[in-house]
Amino acid sequence: MTLSQIYRTALIAIAGFLLTAVLHTGAVAQVNSPQGIKNIVIVHGAWADGSSWSKVIPLLQAKGLHVVAVQNPLTSLADDVAATKRAIALQDGPVLLVGHSYGGVVITEAGNDPKVVGLVYVAALAPADGESVASVTKPFPPAPLGSEVRADAEGFLTVTPKGIAEDFAQDLPDEEKQLLTATQGPTAAAVLGPQSPPPRGGTSHLGA
Repeated sequence: MTLSQIYRTALIAIAGFLLTAVLHTGAVAQVNSPQGIKNIVIVHGAWADGSSWSKVIPLLQAKGLHVVAVQNPLTSLADDVAATKRAIALQDGPVLLVGHSYGGVVITEAGNDPKVVGLVYVAALAPADGESVASVTKPFPPAPLGSEVRADAEGFLTVTPKGIAEDFAQDLPDEEKQLLTATQGPTAAAVLGPQSPPPRGGTSHLGA
């Protein structure tokens, strides 16, 4: 799925969830607000930052929604979940949590927050208890991007310019590919596994 397709998918998925919430009185009751869900917290994937949602945010804001893009440190899953929960805590009212790619792992864990009334996975991973990026993707053939990822001495991974241009952002203009190459977030190898944090209280944290 290209980035342009991801942007369209995000808008359709978010709109679909909000429409469902309006049409089903039970969902509206959970929101406890006559205006329904207004807060959208969106979570980026690996080798990215909150600006990766820059084409989606204005479209959501134009619909009267309050949007916050999390800036994950990409140092560990626990750190990224903590950053997402801080963003959730700052919202006034119920939150729809949206994740792309690795961001799906983050929202699966952070979605236990009582303010979160729904999760939207946009071309995202949705792990079960104890699963990681590595374990979820293991049954499938290796993605082409994998051969263009480089590790540094500290265990952080970056994507080569070739990987950005051909496998990560292949449908974007050259200027945007170059910008992504320059601004990508180095991602700790630990983010990919070996497993997610254990479930709390013995209950599943899968919120799909």
